[in-house]
Amino acid sequence: MAAAPGPAPVNPVPLAYQATGDGTLAPDWLNKGDNAWQLTASTLVGLQCVPGLVILYGSVVKKKWAINSAFMSFYAFAAVLICWVAWAFKMSFGEELIPLWGKAGPSLDQKLLLSQAHLPSTGTDYYAPLTPFYPQATLVYFQFVFAAITLILIAGSLLGRMNFLAWMMFVPLWLTCSYTVGAFSLWGGGFLFQWGVIDYAGGYVIHLSSGIAGYVAAFWVGPRLEKDRKSFPPNNVLLTLAGAGLLWLGWNGFNGGAPYAASVVSSMAVLNTNICAATSLLVWTSIDVIVFKKPSVIGAVQGMITGLVVITPAAGLVQGWAAMVMGVFAGSVPWFTMMILGKKKLFNVVDDTLGVFHTHAVAGSLGGILAGFFAQPTLCNLFLSIPGERGIIYAGDHHGHKAGLQLAKQICGALFVIGWNIVVTSIICLVIGLVVPLRMSESKLLVGDDAAHGEEAYALWGDGEKYDSSIHSGDAFAQHRTELLEVPPQAPKEARDDV
Repeated sequence: MAAAPGPAPVNPVPLAYQATGDGTLAPDWLNKGDNAWQLTASTLVGLQCVPGLVILYGSVVKKKWAINSAFMSFYAFAAVLICWVAWAFKMSFGEELIPLWGKAGPSLDQKLLLSQAHLPSTGTDYYAPLTPFYPQATLVYFQFVFAAITLILIAGSLLGRMNFLAWMMFVPLWLTCSYTVGAFSLWGGGFLFQWGVIDYAGGYVIHLSSGIAGYVAAFWVGPRLEKDRKSFPPNNVLLTLAGAGLLWLGWNGFNGGAPYAASVVSSMAVLNTNICAATSLLVWTSIDVIVFKKPSVIGAVQGMITGLVVITPAAGLVQGWAAMVMGVFAGSVPWFTMMILGKKKLFNVVDDTLGVFHTHAVAGSLGGILAGFFAQPTLCNLFLSIPGERGIIYAGDHHGHKAGLQLAKQICGALFVIGWNIVVTSIICLVIGLVVPLRMSESKLLVGDDAAHGEEAYALWGDGEKYDSSIHSGDAFAQHRTELLEVPPQAPKEARDDV
């Protein structure tokens, strides 16, 4: 006899844990711990961008540039995401087109995004292509935040004068023509990946490329107003520290998520990241005290950043004591290039607003080279797709040639990233310059946010001035503001219209 109709038996296993075949919510390959950590790490890196660098940029600049600086970050975060899922992810981590570029294509289809994460070009003679134990959607978002922060770091070189329309064009062009090349070459299975160049989490792909691209773009955009270059005080040092704090702790997702799993390498990377950052901050501050007789808060932030950047290409591949040694280099070498060499005429030719060349290009290349010294063989074998890689201090009698070759690989990898970004960034800037001016008009530069966006960050008077009723009220204030915004009669009509 047929069973009597009635309610279906209750399944005590929650729906999210049931495997139901096609369209399952819990496929056999899914590791919920890895997936949870990867999404958390992605969010931490996203918090570095918004609000981290939005706050840092908006507070470390002169008051009249607070909104423009913060908005450059805010816009880039959104623009990169749309370009990333539309075509750039597959150019960075898809099937190989040429040895330094993947085939462009969208990453929006449900079938793709719910399938197991897969980096098809990362197979080597030793290992199959990488297939993390979570959905492709997780991998797409994780790699997006890395791309986003790279563009935001470039903005640090251009604050206080770049035409926002030019920036709106620069972001998708540079992402497409430069970032995707570095990402595919070093991470996605391209020729530098296959050769065994070490870049654990972006010392080259993110920091060296952003530092060089920012410096080159700053050359083509041109400098700030002379008075802004001479006097550019932070409008809020406490908020600068808040942004820096978000950047520091967000870096745990940056380096902790790089192994694509909640693994022992992740734990080592997070600890090393904080050791190096703290050491670098202390070294930079100590040098400031020795040379300038005062500890600088902004200097401490710079030291923190250089420590984070230097450890990034090697975070999961070095021992804790090596991370501390790298922190000493991170707090001293970029300090020297910024505070001593940066004041020389050669560097003053280019107006790099926040010194991104020193904190990211110098520090990123330094970290990559130091990885060639301190990369520990056992840790390398836990993470890298080319077995047997090691730093020079682990060469031994039988591995001297291999360790020396690794250092040569690191230097060659850095030179490729530098050369590509000099050429491609220059071409992008020249092309944009044919469409819109790269630099704001002089009249807008005099006013700042109000002229560029019709908004101001604070209801305060002037650049750090105290309220004075004899100046800042009634007819006296109106006259004072007119004088501030006055444009010479011989100025072109467009400049007068801007004001």
